[in-house]
Amino acid sequence: KSVFITGCDSGFGNLLAQRLHRKGFDVIAACLTEEGSDNLKACTSPALKTVLLNVTNHNSIDNAVTFVAEATGSKGLHGLVNNAGRATPIGPTDWLDMEDFHRVLDVNLIGLIEVTIKFLPLLKKGRGRIVNVASVMGRLAFGGGGYCLSKCGVESFSDSLRRDMQHFGVKVSIIEPGFFKTGVTSLELIEKDLHRLWNRLAPEVRYAYGDKYFDKYIKVQRFSMKTLCSSDISKVTNCMEHALTAKYPRTRYGAGWDAKFFWLPLSYAPAIVADVMLKMVLPRPLGFKKAAAKNQVDV
Repeated sequence: KSVFITGCDSGFGNLLAQRLHRKGFDVIAACLTEEGSDNLKACTSPALKTVLLNVTNHNSIDNAVTFVAEATGSKGLHGLVNNAGRATPIGPTDWLDMEDFHRVLDVNLIGLIEVTIKFLPLLKKGRGRIVNVASVMGRLAFGGGGYCLSKCGVESFSDSLRRDMQHFGVKVSIIEPGFFKTGVTSLELIEKDLHRLWNRLAPEVRYAYGDKYFDKYIKVQRFSMKTLCSSDISKVTNCMEHALTAKYPRTRYGAGWDAKFFWLPLSYAPAIVADVMLKMVLPRPLGFKKAAAKNQVDV
């Protein structure tokens, strides 16, 4: 059975491609870079096929569809795993501009939708499976930027897609990982981008937050990435594999202990509960009181 996986340079996609390849699947792994493709080939065998794919580029997606159609022939496609994604830029909403939102949404949501739509004929032919990687942050938004928006969109798109495709024998599953150590959650990349955002802020915005806010925000990110992130990414690929192979795949898979026992249950709680808990974790803008006092003096 043929399975096409996006985002195989590293992380979940890379591990899933290796595991399915070892189990005899006809794996077609999409990588963003030549380096990622070469590294994956080096740890598998020539039987594993790779193709370069940029999910934000229409021509790149069309080329991938042609490649997969030729590789699968009349049998069609058994599985599509939409795993490609990015997290940054992420931060307080008034630190961001529209380009920051587009950089994430174009990959995580618009790219995923276009890939899915263009592969649907092959999936219908094979009466296959679609596995879309969302996140607990698609169920509970606790960070500004395009990431939570995109993952919430993946949830909605997958629900409507599942209901549309059930008539054609195509099953759709959603993976909702908690925090895991992958390229997406690289602390170095997150901190570098936060410094970029902070350094370009207008003086009045920086004043309203205060320098101490930025330092504390960085510390919260470090604590989250070092404490919450699990290095066992097989917890996620196990869910993906079940969605591709089980007779009755689940609609949603919560992956990771933090997802199952904290984030997902919290998403069902009243909004005030989640607001209070997150308020306890995130720093408060220290300059807000000073700005308010200054406005009162001016008046």
